[in-house]
Order: sequence, then structure tokens, then C-alpha cells
Amino acid sequence: MLKNIKIEQNKYVPYAFLLPALILLGFTVFFPAIQAFALSFTSYEYDITELPQWIGWNNFQRLWQDELFWQTIENTLLYLLGVVPVLIIAPLGLAIMVNQKLRGINWFRTAFYTPVVISMVVAGIAWKALYTQNGLLNQFLKQIGFTEGIRWLTDPKLALWSVMLVTIWKGLGYYMVIYLAGLQSISPELYEAAAIDGSDSWQKHLDITLPLMRPYLFLVGIISAISATKVFEEIYIMTQGGPRNSSKTVVYYLYEKAFQDLDISYACTIGLVLFLGILGLSIINVKLTADSNK
Repeated sequence: MLKNIKIEQNKYVPYAFLLPALILLGFTVFFPAIQAFALSFTSYEYDITELPQWIGWNNFQRLWQDELFWQTIENTLLYLLGVVPVLIIAPLGLAIMVNQKLRGINWFRTAFYTPVVISMVVAGIAWKALYTQNGLLNQFLKQIGFTEGIRWLTDPKLALWSVMLVTIWKGLGYYMVIYLAGLQSISPELYEAAAIDGSDSWQKHLDITLPLMRPYLFLVGIISAISATKVFEEIYIMTQGGPRNSSKTVVYYLYEKAFQDLDISYACTIGLVLFLGILGLSIINVKLTADSNK
């Protein structure tokens, strides 16, 4: 009898340790999220000292008719298509290269990982200086024969792609480390057996590396997609959504409505749509991870 009581008591001990963290998350994450969800159905703008007024689905109807919102959706999807495939493939190639047993290879790993530890504010300011009309990039182009510099951040057709390059540069080292952990878990004996069967050089990576790295490929794909969906710092520092809203993403539009226009309820509506999109990506991640582990 006493043994059963002791087992019952021990069963609740882990929950006691989790309770402080749960309370903290409740105040900092869950409660604000529920409040933002409720504000999506109210009118709460300009004078934030007034109580919100219930307006039902009006904000969602406004969102449906908002052309600028749909443009930000288009820009965000374009960002996904431009960034995610590169961040899935290129870091894997880097990881394969730095996974070699060569002298000084740790220096190469450090060099590729260095952009990850650099603050996005610092990186954004540095790249913005490189992109200016008299920046190093245009100076280099003039040296090789281009008489006129490229308007990297002021041309509506190039601004978003120029920001994408910064995101890719910043994320290569991070995803390389994830792939490197997966590569080092693959037994060298598999490559030796493949070499005996005639699978060598890059063929061995097609036969062995890619199939065994599939869970990591799914993980990097989903993480990079979620990060690209939430991109903000690069846009804020380098373009602020311009020129002519060509680089304005959903998160930046949300920030603009909430903190510049003080249209809090409408910003919460945009945030709710963004949350549902990220939730969908997270569900896909869980599903793909579960299928890959079968």
C-alpha cells in the first residue's frame, strides 16, 4: 500500500519541476497569444487607452480586400522560393566538404560558421553599405566592365532578391552544422562497402548520403521555411519594405500596422494569419519527421 502511494507521489514530481516554466510561458507566450486572438475580432486603434470594441469578422473582411496584404503574401512566398531551396542544398555541400579529415579543416568550419554569430543588425548595415551606389560590389562591377552600377536596394525588381542573399549568407553556416552532425553519424564502413561496389566520388553521396540524410533535409527545409516566413530584421535594416512595397513581407507589414499606424486589432489579425501559416509548416515538419523515422 505504501509502495503504491510512493509511486503515485513520484509520478507528479516531474510536473512540479515543469510548473514554474509553464507559468512563465503562460504569462509571456500563451496569455499574449490568446489576447491577440481576441483583439482580432475588435476595433482597437489609434487611442490605445480606450477599450476595444467588438466588430466580429470585419478585420478579416478588410484583410481579404487589402491589396497590400496580398502583395506582402506574394513577397513572402517569393522569399520562401528564393531562400529555402538554396539553404537546403548549399549547406549540405559545405558540410560534405568540411567533413573531410584534412589539416586545418577546423579553420574552414569556423570561417563558414562566423556569419551565424554576427548580429543581424551589424550584418544588415554592412551589406547595405556594400549595396550602395558607390559600394564595393558596384566598384568591382565597374572594374570588370560594367559602366553603371546596379541599384541593388532601390530597384523594385532587385531589392527583395538582394535581401535574400543576406539571409542565405547568414544561414549557410547554421544549417551546415546541422548537416555535419548528421554526416558524422554515418558509419565510414558504408562508404567503404560502396567503394567496393564501384560507387565512389560523388556517386557515393547519391547512393548513401542523401538517403540517410533525409530526416535532416526535412528538418532544414522546415526550419528555413519558418525562418523565411518570419523574416523581419533584414527588411527593416536594409529596405524598410521599399521601394514601392516590393520587399515588404507579412511580418514587416504587421510591424508597420502595429507600431507605426497603431492599428493594433488589424495587426493582430495579420498575426493570426501568419500564425496559422507557421502552424501548418510545423505540422508538416512533425509529419515528415515521423514518416522519415519509420
